[in-house]
Amino acid sequence: MKARSPQLRLRLDAAAPDRAERWRDGAGLTYLGSTLILKLDTDRGTAVREDDALHLPLPPGASPRQIQDGAEAWLRQQASRLIGASIARQTPGNPRWALSFAVRGGPAQVAADGVLRFNWRLIEQPAAVIDQVVARAVAALPRAEAGADLWSLSPA
Repeated sequence: MKARSPQLRLRLDAAAPDRAERWRDGAGLTYLGSTLILKLDTDRGTAVREDDALHLPLPPGASPRQIQDGAEAWLRQQASRLIGASIARQTPGNPRWALSFAVRGGPAQVAADGVLRFNWRLIEQPAAVIDQVVARAVAALPRAEAGADLWSLSPA
C-alpha cells in the first residue's frame, strides 16, 4: 500500500474545529477582509454592526448553533447587498444572479442558463476582491447576438 503524503496525512488527521470555540461571545468573524467581534446583546432587535463589532440579538447563554445561525444570516444579507451593488455598478443590463451556498466550487460561476452564482462566503474578502470576482463573472456571461431586425425586412 502506498504511503500518504505528509500534507494529506495532516489534513486527514486534523480534528474538526470546535464549534463552541468558533461561535461564542467575543469570537472573531471575517468580514470584508477584516475581523468583526461577535457580541451577544439582548437589547437589540436585529443584528447590527457598530465599528468592529457585530451585535447579535441573542442572550448570553445562546448556543454556538444559534450564534452561528445569527451571524451567518447577517453575513448573507450583507453579501447579497454588496454583490448586488457591485453588479449594478459594473453592468449596463440587469443580469440574473443568486447567492450560492455550495461547499465546493469557486467564488463565482456562470450557469448554462446565464445566471450568475456567487458564493455567499465571498463577503469575507475585501470589497476590491468582490468587485474583481463580479467583473470576471460578468465578462464570462454569454453575449446576446444582434439578430436581424424583423421590422426592417420588406416583403419579397
